[in-house]
Amino acid sequence: MAATRRIHKKVKPEYSFLALDFETANTSRNSACALGLVKVVGNKIIYNEAFLIRPPTRFFEFSYLHNITWEDVKNEPDFGELWLSIEHHFDNIDFIVAHNASFDRSVLYACCDHHEIQLPRPDILCTMNIARSLWNIYPTKLPDVCHHFKIGLNHHDALSDTLACAQIMLRAIKDLRFRPF
Repeated sequence: MAATRRIHKKVKPEYSFLALDFETANTSRNSACALGLVKVVGNKIIYNEAFLIRPPTRFFEFSYLHNITWEDVKNEPDFGELWLSIEHHFDNIDFIVAHNASFDRSVLYACCDHHEIQLPRPDILCTMNIARSLWNIYPTKLPDVCHHFKIGLNHHDALSDTLACAQIMLRAIKDLRFRPF
């Protein structure tokens, strides 16, 4: 009787997800003034864009971080108006990812609540926590994780932060050590 040989293939899971990053005008969670979105389908970045957002008030206290002022956003759509053009990106994805997801989740939920928008359904995963648990990286602020992986970053630029977050998530998937579900 011939010996049976088992062939084990490494199956690379392919996910579709949306990476996001918010910048806020002030400490109010509904004061989003910028949003970066990166859509990944089948582990490939297929879309990336940044948006300026007009927050509910003119009060800006974090301009020193992101260089966005009321003058930059006063003629931009508010989150409710922007949502009409971006909500489709939240469909047909496995999950959402953000670095320090508790912050971005709270901003997303506060903006949705303020504009009476139904919350997106996908789970929001955190690349900060993933960096700690998979690679034991400390500290785990976005610049630290990007430095570790040699990912270019213009920190507090919403699109740059989001692209970095997406690349960290793709690395976690590639390492075959991370399964979001």
